[in-house]
Amino acid sequence: MSNTPALCSDVSEALPLFLPQNLYLKPTAKLNISVQMPQLKVPGKSISNWEVMEKLKTMIKPDHFTVLKVAKSALDFVRFEGDTENRSIIPTLVARVDGKTLKLSGFSEQLKIRSCEAKISFPSRHDWEAYFRDAKHMNEMKPGERPDTVHLEGLPTKWFAERFDKHKDKPSENVLRKVFETFGEVRCVDVPCLDPYRKENTTSQGIATFSFGQDLFFDAFVQYKEYLAFVKAMSALRSMKLMYKDTDGKAYVASIKADFDRTKHLSDKNIRKRRIEREKLEQLELEREQRVRKEREEEERKKEEERQKKVAEENERVRKKKEKSMKKKMRQKEREAKRYQHKLELKKQAEEQMVAAKIAREERKILIAQRKLESIHLLTILFERIKEIKTKEEVEQQLRELELEKLRQIEKEEQNRIEAKKKEENKKKLKKEVLRRKEEELRQKIMKNFKRKQEEQSTLEREALRKRLAGTTRLKSTVTKDTQPFKKPRLKSVLAKR
Repeated sequence: MSNTPALCSDVSEALPLFLPQNLYLKPTAKLNISVQMPQLKVPGKSISNWEVMEKLKTMIKPDHFTVLKVAKSALDFVRFEGDTENRSIIPTLVARVDGKTLKLSGFSEQLKIRSCEAKISFPSRHDWEAYFRDAKHMNEMKPGERPDTVHLEGLPTKWFAERFDKHKDKPSENVLRKVFETFGEVRCVDVPCLDPYRKENTTSQGIATFSFGQDLFFDAFVQYKEYLAFVKAMSALRSMKLMYKDTDGKAYVASIKADFDRTKHLSDKNIRKRRIEREKLEQLELEREQRVRKEREEEERKKEEERQKKVAEENERVRKKKEKSMKKKMRQKEREAKRYQHKLELKKQAEEQMVAAKIAREERKILIAQRKLESIHLLTILFERIKEIKTKEEVEQQLRELELEKLRQIEKEEQNRIEAKKKEENKKKLKKEVLRRKEEELRQKIMKNFKRKQEEQSTLEREALRKRLAGTTRLKSTVTKDTQPFKKPRLKSVLAKR
């Protein structure tokens, strides 16, 4: 029995199983709900189980079912089985729905509901003790034929894979042993899906087998050395789900089935039989591989012979092709030699014609050169006469130009003299103007100083007069003597002193 691992949000009831592998045990919380169906009087009318489940989900809010499915359906009732994440809320859920009624659309009758906690099918201690006590083909003195082996079904493959395995497509017996050594010392473990010969093994007694990398779940057998360890493991797995926490902190749960082994799977006799059968299968596999290898070698040898034959044929074909190509090249070379010889003859004739033409051209050039020399001689005599006349005219022209240049220099000197005279007069006028301006500036400064002194004198006289008016008669007479008429200095005499 296996189901897809489901996400779990409530881990409060989880019990550690094997922390290095992040495995826990979580109690199974199941609820049975029976709904009494009304009598269907109208033909063709039916009751929707989906509508009933929605009504039940509404009745248990704010809690919810992780899974709600139909367990049994009959004419007069429908039994639903619901899973919850927490076992402690089962009584609360039972109280919410047990004895209640619900109304479906299209039906006037109220549907009665009965609910209770579901009983989990799991073998008790009495069951395995009675089974091994009454079984005549069992010998409780031998391992595997007594209550010491746990048969597990529906274990998730990835949860029991090696932690450093990238693919995690197959479980590890070593991890499985470490996990279940939590309850006691393990004598032997067996994972049928890890045996590639188990499908062909006729002594596997109907055990389900698996192929590599295709199944998400696997079955396993765990055999303990001590009976108490077996009891402890069975007691711990009773009504439990397997829980796994990943590296992100998310938790997943999966339902597993645990039972005691009734098939003597890990008895020494069956283990020896499987080993012998495996050895036989391995021998057969080895022989088959050798036969296949020989067939492959024979096939490869034939292929090699065919290949060598093809290579030889190809080499012969290439040789013939090369011979044909060589003959073709020889014929082509002969044709090219003939064409080359013909070209040489044509070239020789052309060169002879070119030489004759060149000689004729050279003779014509010599005749033309002689005529040019005679013409040059006559022209030289003519040019010398023209040169004499031209030289005489140039000398006369130069004399006229010298006389004109001399006259221009005389006029230029006269003009420079006049300009110099004008510049001298302008300098004198400018100097007079500068002196006049300086004299005017001095006169203004003297007048300003004179006026300033006069004002200072007036101020002193007024101050003295004020003091005398406030003083005695003697002071008045003194003021009268001192106050003489003020004579202005002559401006011309000041300027002369300056």
